[in-house]
Amino acid sequence: MLLVVTAVAIARVRNLFAVVVLGGIYSFLMALALLVLDAVDVSMTEASVGAGISTVLLLGALYLTRIDEATPQRSSTAPMVVAVVVGAALLYGTWDMPPFGDSGGPIHQHIAPRYLSSVMAETGVPNVVTAVLASYRGYDTLGETTVIFTAGIGVLLLLKGRRRKRDVGSAKS
Repeated sequence: MLLVVTAVAIARVRNLFAVVVLGGIYSFLMALALLVLDAVDVSMTEASVGAGISTVLLLGALYLTRIDEATPQRSSTAPMVVAVVVGAALLYGTWDMPPFGDSGGPIHQHIAPRYLSSVMAETGVPNVVTAVLASYRGYDTLGETTVIFTAGIGVLLLLKGRRRKRDVGSAKS
């Protein structure tokens, strides 16, 4: 419910600073939802990239630009209709899904038993979660780590470059 309220607030607010802050809150709430769903790796990525680095980058961009959004020239009816149709299609797609945690779900009948029975023989790692993240999904985990690292370095370089320009400007005065 908080995600929906935050999304509606983002769509309604015209102050860009408030939109950036609400976007960070939305990303943090999404990270908490992913954590509750036991997707810890995705949750950490969402928290660091979505709530952390993206918010810092957007706040830095706002520092260099205006804070208030320009008055819209057109009606926002068409984008709202597209958003409602896409949302309805996504909700329709969830009706066939088994209830969360249902032991009779397809994933628990085919994939999970295979991982549990063969993880030690195939990877040599006794912890199933570690084996899945580091061995079966190793490239995916490496990609997520690379994205987080690259985003962090980008933010540091952007902030460092901005500070240098100010220092040079104040030294000439």
